[in-house]
Amino acid sequence: MRRISIGVGAALAAFAVGIWAGASHAGASGHDWTRFGWSPARTSAPTFATGVTASSIASLHRQQVQLGGTADSSAIYLHAVTVDGGMHDVFFVTTTYGKTVAVDANSGAVLWTFTPPGYSSWAGSAQITTATPVADPSRQFVYAASPGGVIYKLAVSDGRSVWGVSITKLPSREKIAASLNFFNGRVIATTGGYIGDAPPYQGHVAIISAGGRLLHVWNSLCSNRRSMIDPASCGASDSAIWGRAGAVVDPSNGQLLVATGNAPWNGSTNWGDAVLRLDANATRILGNYTPANTDELNSGDVDLGSTSPVLIAGFIAQGGKDGRIRLLSKARMRGTRPHKGGELSVVSTPSGTDLFTAPAVYKAFLFAADNGGTAAYRVRNSRLRPAWRNGTGGTSPVVAGGLVWVYDPSGGLNVYTLGGRRVATLACGGGHWNSPIVVDGRVALPEGNANDHATSGVLDIWRR
Repeated sequence: MRRISIGVGAALAAFAVGIWAGASHAGASGHDWTRFGWSPARTSAPTFATGVTASSIASLHRQQVQLGGTADSSAIYLHAVTVDGGMHDVFFVTTTYGKTVAVDANSGAVLWTFTPPGYSSWAGSAQITTATPVADPSRQFVYAASPGGVIYKLAVSDGRSVWGVSITKLPSREKIAASLNFFNGRVIATTGGYIGDAPPYQGHVAIISAGGRLLHVWNSLCSNRRSMIDPASCGASDSAIWGRAGAVVDPSNGQLLVATGNAPWNGSTNWGDAVLRLDANATRILGNYTPANTDELNSGDVDLGSTSPVLIAGFIAQGGKDGRIRLLSKARMRGTRPHKGGELSVVSTPSGTDLFTAPAVYKAFLFAADNGGTAAYRVRNSRLRPAWRNGTGGTSPVVAGGLVWVYDPSGGLNVYTLGGRRVATLACGGGHWNSPIVVDGRVALPEGNANDHATSGVLDIWRR
């Protein structure tokens, strides 16, 4: 491992002492992890004590829970909820063919499984979802996606479906790949396409009320049309919103940030390869950015939106398949006038390759991983600067309990200090998009690759 800045490592360690001082008291409990990225802003950096420290990792024991499918995403967690009349701490995962499974966090027992209508027609096929579910603030429901293009509201108590809302007219072409979000009483979901970019499809942002009504749809192509469209009726295709974090919520105002993949861009109705700020209702654009070489990105299948936007230190960071991470000014991209270029700074991804994962944000530090490396960056003087990097690849990092947790999809969950020193590797099998959560003295990580089209899978749970 090559450390680039000793001073940065010391600064990170000092921050950790302040925020996670209580983490030394193992066994901390009573916290929820309600969505991918932990918060609506997808920071992937909870501020509570996790009950797991660098010194206690060696005492963790792994349990492998067999699932009725592969969860190519991450788990969510609710503590002390009622299921089947009893109190349980529960992990929830959604498998690639839409089964949502509730697992007792203490015993590993499967408490219930919801199987969506249509499951038998998708199982074993290429029609999948890789979306992480999201919990309702009431803690009585979770929302989950299916390959049929439907978002379901499921009762925590028994897994029954309260309602289902479709967010696409062509689920065989439009996939719910990105994780679900929830803010201000509404579910936020996005759509993309399948491997091979088979038209027609478009990236959509869908807003659903907790009561089960589709409130608004914003289309990244034919964006002058304000409702769910038949993909074939739009003259442009693609522009997937497929980054792992999907729609990111700016907690200061509820506005939404999304990034799109390859497609035409005209700065008015077609928004391929762009970073977009939408109002909280997803009805209008409030800000936009596209690289100066947007046409080149589109023609070369080099999606800007292979990862979602990141809010950091008053700026926006945006990665891409071109091996770059751009730091953007919110002010420069403000308004409906099209904005090309104007990045504050541009740095390489950890290994200079495609960034498909969601970075984690802690203070002014950004942690990212790609197929060939893991790295930390720091925002300083309106620039994004490398802090440290190594040559071990990973999926979406999590900063929890003063440690950086990064799953290597070839096998192994690596744990680093904030300054980049590896302190442990937890043994586990291979995967794809999967990423961990660390909460209440436990670590949960699904294994498996959606592209294997398997109807079985594993959820790893580490606990004392």
